Amino acid sequence: MEITEKVAYLKGLAEGMELNAEKKEGKLLLAIIDVLEDIALELSDIEDAQEELGEGLDAVSDDLEDVEDLLYGEDDEDEEYELDDLGEDEDCYATTCPTCEESIYFDESVLEDGEVICPNCGEKLEFDLESLDEDDGEDGEE
Repeated sequence: MEITEKVAYLKGLAEGMELNAEKKEGKLLLAIIDVLEDIALELSDIEDAQEELGEGLDAVSDDLEDVEDLLYGEDDEDEEYELDDLGEDEDCYATTCPTCEESIYFDESVLEDGEVICPNCGEKLEFDLESLDEDDGEDGEE
């Protein structure tokens, strides 16, 4: 049962009780019921406006998605960073955070530091470059 229906029920009970509007108690109860009715109607209007606003927001979101597809192409939606933003002269590396499973992109300077902080969850990821150097050395000896 909705709030407006509950208030209408209270109003019907008050009429069925034949409250005397001349007495103080009767005036008070009828005034309270009138205020409840006003609040219920305002709340109903707010709910309607919120639903309309939500539908409008969905439409804007769909339109924005279409614009993004036109501007950026139909790339993988999970890829948050454009590799071109790093510059053409820099090597770009990517890894996946084991905690939040989001892709992290970084340049060679971060790789030399040996660690990177995941911008999504704050997890500290460390890189062991010595094992890569050893692997390269073994491949070259064969």
